Amino acid sequence: MANWKKIGGGVAAVAVIAAAGAGWWAWDTLDTSRSDVADDSVTLAEFKADPEAVARGEYVMRTGDCAACHTRESGSFAGGYEIATPFGVLVSSNITPDATGIGAMTERDFFNALRQGLGQHGPLYPAMPYTAYKNLSDGDMHDLWAYMSTVPPVQNDIDETAGMKFPFNIRLAMVGWDMLFFDNAGYAPDASQDEVWNRGKYIVDGGGHCSACHSPRNILSGEVASQYLQGGSLGTSYAPEITSNEYLGLGAQSVDSIAQYLRTGTNGVEVAAGPMAEAIEHSLQHMTEDDLVAVATYLKTVPGSDAVRPEPLAAESDAMKRGALEYEVSCSACHGPHGEGMGLLAPAFAGNAAMLSPDITNLTHALMVGGRAVSSHESPTGAGMPSFAWKYSDRQLAEILDYVRNSWGNAAPPVDVADVAKMRADTQARDKLAIPQ
Repeated sequence: MANWKKIGGGVAAVAVIAAAGAGWWAWDTLDTSRSDVADDSVTLAEFKADPEAVARGEYVMRTGDCAACHTRESGSFAGGYEIATPFGVLVSSNITPDATGIGAMTERDFFNALRQGLGQHGPLYPAMPYTAYKNLSDGDMHDLWAYMSTVPPVQNDIDETAGMKFPFNIRLAMVGWDMLFFDNAGYAPDASQDEVWNRGKYIVDGGGHCSACHSPRNILSGEVASQYLQGGSLGTSYAPEITSNEYLGLGAQSVDSIAQYLRTGTNGVEVAAGPMAEAIEHSLQHMTEDDLVAVATYLKTVPGSDAVRPEPLAAESDAMKRGALEYEVSCSACHGPHGEGMGLLAPAFAGNAAMLSPDITNLTHALMVGGRAVSSHESPTGAGMPSFAWKYSDRQLAEILDYVRNSWGNAAPPVDVADVAKMRADTQARDKLAIPQ
């Protein structure tokens, strides 16, 4: 019994030390003194904003793409958008100046939420990218606060964690996540780089929160810093590598071509769809040309993965010949007989790095359920693509993909039929249409 008492006492001592260490870490890392610059006396519902600050704040909101997650109905910011995570479904919060939203927040509360992940109901989940917004300057934060005070209040009381699995529905668990993955330091310019480069990095790592999608995540959903912007999975879509790598990234593109894509959704070869189309429609197309050039300038300097162009699959194989035939029958009318595309309407396949990723999620998703291209001010059509699940088997779809990924100068690894079958199951796409003989 005495030994058990000693063991119990030792465990208790360790627990006390661990708790003290965690408490010290939380006090030090989530130190809210960064928010001392913000007013702590007036709530968002009471705040009277300067019109010039509001105008600047709307631009900050656009760069941060706040509407993408906090809006189910156009422009409302009343939350209710469901975000699927490996740990359950998280529902976005109401960020209007209503009592059921953030109307009772002071400016300091607002700063703490966006830059330190400390919300009015406790620690925030990293689906809200405070890990990137920590880089926002005091000036941008104040202007965003001013803009949010002008948003019409909407009554919409939301239980954000109702769909999260135990124990992930316990907000306090996020303190442990922050201990592992959150560095509270703000953005520091690099004196060795020019103003354009620094502005681009500030946008990419701050409001743009590009790494939230374009960096891979570990089993606990922490970003893998060593693979920064080298591509990340988003469930039924994939955010490709956007580094200086010339095979899979942006290394082979010019700054002007990247900026054009961010502004319009197409550069004459690639055409944005899925989550990237939404980012362009709601955020990127509203940014200034100078800022888009700055983003492109920075991305062109980011170290890339070690991916290199493989040898293309043999064009003489029976599978490639079958893929070529099916491509001619079903794809060439829009994407061109030589993979040249249709400019603003349909993407080219020749020279399109987005086609070559080892992760074929985007390609199989488009084949199974179809898709819609971006609709921007300069490219408003937003052409659609139909589903081909009914027309082709998993093997046939894999052969089509192998053909387009290994023709016209392209080269990519072979597609695994099992990956195509998994996407069919995940999207509940119909099977190939059976025609009675």
